[in-house]
Amino acid sequence: MNPPDRIIVDAAILPGKPIIRGTRLSVEFVVGLLADGWSEADVLRNYPNLVREDIVACLRYAAEVLRAENATARALFDPPGSRLSPG
Repeated sequence: MNPPDRIIVDAAILPGKPIIRGTRLSVEFVVGLLADGWSEADVLRNYPNLVREDIVACLRYAAEVLRAENATARALFDPPGSRLSPG
């Protein structure tokens, strides 16, 4: 399973925000619930239209975004040969 199978951006639903396919729940919202201390079981109990794979897809999506953001920041603020670059 890979996030693009479950995570989409639909201009008609929460424009510009990635959401879980077939819902109006954003990745940001689900990750926020988990960050606020909700367990996976809490999320699934309160949002019965979700399955575990949806939660995992949200976390994977967030990780991919952060990984890409980190790579971009490194390229912008840590050019090769700088004191921060290895080697």
